[in-house]
Order: sequence, then C-alpha cells, then structure tokens
Amino acid sequence: MTCPNSLPLPVCRACGAELSDIFVDLGLSPVSNAFIKQEDAVRGEVFLPLVARVCRQCWLVQLDRVERPDSLFTDDYVYFSSCSTSWVEHARRFVEQVTARFALGRGSFVVEIAANDGYLLQWFVQAGIPCLGIEPTTNTAAAARARGVPVREVFFGRATAAELAGEGRRADLIIGNNVLAHVPDLHDFVGGLPLLLATDGVVSFEFPHLLALIRGVQFDTIYHEHYSYLSLTALQPVFARAKLRVFDVERLPTHGGSLRLLLCHATARHGETSAVRALLAEEAAAGLTRSETYAAFGEKVRESKRALLEYLIAAKRAGRRIAAYGAAAKGNTLLNYCGIRTDFIDCVADANPTKQGRLLPGTRIPVVAPEEIFRLRPDDLLILPWNLRDEIVEQMAGIRAWGGRFVLPVPRVALLP
Repeated sequence: MTCPNSLPLPVCRACGAELSDIFVDLGLSPVSNAFIKQEDAVRGEVFLPLVARVCRQCWLVQLDRVERPDSLFTDDYVYFSSCSTSWVEHARRFVEQVTARFALGRGSFVVEIAANDGYLLQWFVQAGIPCLGIEPTTNTAAAARARGVPVREVFFGRATAAELAGEGRRADLIIGNNVLAHVPDLHDFVGGLPLLLATDGVVSFEFPHLLALIRGVQFDTIYHEHYSYLSLTALQPVFARAKLRVFDVERLPTHGGSLRLLLCHATARHGETSAVRALLAEEAAAGLTRSETYAAFGEKVRESKRALLEYLIAAKRAGRRIAAYGAAAKGNTLLNYCGIRTDFIDCVADANPTKQGRLLPGTRIPVVAPEEIFRLRPDDLLILPWNLRDEIVEQMAGIRAWGGRFVLPVPRVALLP
C-alpha cells in the first residue's frame, strides 16, 4: 500500500506493520525545545511534519517521522526537571515508597535512565543508596553532578547496558520516568534492560497514558521529542520480546494521567497483581484495540483549536491583555498548531532561567521571568503546562489583585475561579 503521493507508508517501530492510519496531523512545527536566542532571531527555523499514526497490528501510536535523538537532546537542552517543585516532590515520594517496598539499602544499586538534573536520584544520594544516572545532555548532567549524583553522559541501549554489566554492575532498580516515549528504537532500549537488571531486580517506568491523552484531547503532548504515545496494550509485546513482564501497575495524576509500570525478568519471583489485567481490560473496553477510536481523535483536536481561537479573538477585541505561563514543550505544540503569536500573547513567563530571554520556537513569543507578569499586569494568564495548574496558580495568585484571570486552553477553554 502507498500514500496518495506514491511514497511508501512508514512502518511500525514495534512490530514492522505498515502505518496506514493517521491518529492526528498537527501540520508543520519546529522542534518544541529549540528555543531561539535573541542573536539568532533574524535566522530562519526548520519546521517538520508533526503527524502521529496508529499501528493496526499492535496499537502503538507513534510519529511517522523519526528525528535523530542527538539533534533533539543537545548540550543546550533547556528542560530541567527541578524547575517544578511538585515534580521534585513526586520524585521524593516515589523514592521513599520504592525504597521501602523493595528493601533498598546501602548494598543496593539504582540506575535512572534520563536522570536529567538529578531531581530524583538526589534522594537516593541523601539516603546513602548507591546510584548512577544515565543522561545524554551535558548541561543537565552537570546540574546532577552538582547535587552529588554520578552520571554517564550517554544514550541508553544494549551497548550501554552491556558496558555497565561488564563492569560487574547489575541494578536492583532501574528507573525511567517519562523517557520511554522519547526512545526512537524501542527494541534496543528495552533490550538493554535485562542485560543490566539483577536477577530479582525491578524496572519502574512512568509515562503519560494514551487513554488519558485521548479522553482529555491532550494533543499538545504530541511533539517531535515524543516518538511514541503509550498504552499497556501496545507495550506488552515489546517487553515480552525482551523477556520482561509487567507485574504491577499504578495510575498517577501526573502529566494529565500517567501510568507507573513495574517490570521484572520473565522468570523473576515477583507475582503479578490484579491491577495489570484490570488495566488491559479497561484499555480494550475504551476502544484502544479498535481503529475507530483513533480515527475520531482528529476532529476533536480541530474543535479544541477553534474554541481556543474564539476565546483569544473575543478577548483581544474586548481589549484584554493576554500573557501565558510556562514555556513548556506542550505549549509550543499548542501555539504553533493554532497559529498563535504575539498578535494574541504578549509574552510567556517561565521559572527556568535557561529559557528566559529567548523566544519560543516558531511563534517567537518572548520568554520572561515570572516577576515580569506583575509588572505587565495582564488581564488573562494562559496556563500552557496545564498539568502543573495547581502549582502555577499558587505561585501566581497575586494576579487576582488587579482582576487577572487564569485560563486553561485544553481540551476546551476554561476560566479558573
């Protein structure tokens, strides 16, 4: 089968089947974390197709175009996990929970893949539990080391896992929070896990749940750094191929609805909980194994876009000044897909100093420090990382002093009380 322009169809990165079904087409978009320095503002940008497809054989949702990871996760990477206080607290609670459940101690070894700036492993360091971060971006790795976290600056896969195992290091716990979606070669990545994992060791993955994305019309979580959009249904055969099995699952409120999967070697002693079968049944009942579920998503996205533009047009015609908070990747997808630039939004505030003073990719909206909002006094503050709404509303509550409103853009525009 071929596309209308006679180009061959892309194939599924998990099972190799042709990807004939489009999940959503978000047009052309720049790389979401490619923020523009002021001195580069006169230069052009590269816009790439942003199209997600679904595989009818294994139901993995994935981008049909794969960019090289080293072109996306660079030494000038601007995402630092510790900029979100609620995310750091989420990590602290996880470390406390998993340490107790699996009796981790000074004789254990913990590895985190995509350790970023040490937001999570710092808690193991403080507990005296040996650990290692795998992190390919130089600037975030340096921040992790400043917290006392040892780091290897490499991408993870079979080669990295074999190298570590060859040093006699087998992990009692391997952590991968919000990294699995960023992996272009799922089989190389997942295939490295059993090489590094101790006999009765545990792998913990967290990622946004595809079912939550569909139900919440969270199309803004689709961007070039996210190669895949994940469900347990689609991941089961990928794990089985590496002789790993899921023995427990937990639903999390993070990122608009996430899953935490616990995996082990297929022959390990960990017993499977009822939550695993319950989740598979829920995904099937919700239609994640039916093509029509995915086919209906695109129109919901287009209607969400229309609603946001209607709000913005009405607000500007009424003379309201609009700013945004959170120069997040999801915000860049939203703004570029909807064609929203400085004709609607004056600026975007963000607590990350590496983003401040730059321009958003594509839309060229300036990024400022949060304090600037209190000088500009906008009427409306659009919360782009809506998954952090409570943290942002608490931090920026002072805008209410002049009658400022908080606005959520997805799935439909909502004014917060």
